[in-house]
Amino acid sequence: MNGRQIVPLEEKWLEQMAQIEILCFSDPWSLQALAGELESPLARYFLCVEGEKLLGYAGARMVLEECQVVNVAARPDCRRQGVASQAMEALLACARREGREYATLEVRRSNVAALRLYQKLGFAPQGIRPGYYEKPREDALLMMCKFAPDAGAWK
Repeated sequence: MNGRQIVPLEEKWLEQMAQIEILCFSDPWSLQALAGELESPLARYFLCVEGEKLLGYAGARMVLEECQVVNVAARPDCRRQGVASQAMEALLACARREGREYATLEVRRSNVAALRLYQKLGFAPQGIRPGYYEKPREDALLMMCKFAPDAGAWK
């Protein structure tokens, strides 16, 4: 974990985020869409960086009692090194501090690595969203993590 830090989203990271989106997703968020997250009072993003290099990030929208995770990515050369896990832990801790009661997310049913990460963080399957993803078309697994009422922990 050498010189890694978790930092909030700032404009200076947007270009690298857009590059990671292209590397990671068949339907990546555009630079403009990512920039829009900076303007949203609902958005919270936590980035895992090393110096001036963005390694990965996790983002959500905070709506009422819910933390809706909308974007999690790690550079392909940084996968399986705890990058997404660190960013998600910071995001969930923020949600908890803000008084959210639970977090939700959608994930491709075939994304085994992401499913393992989310289960490790306390997410459990809640249902299926048929045909949710395109390029290629695939169902999404809806997952939820309910926050424990004690000590900022989640379960």
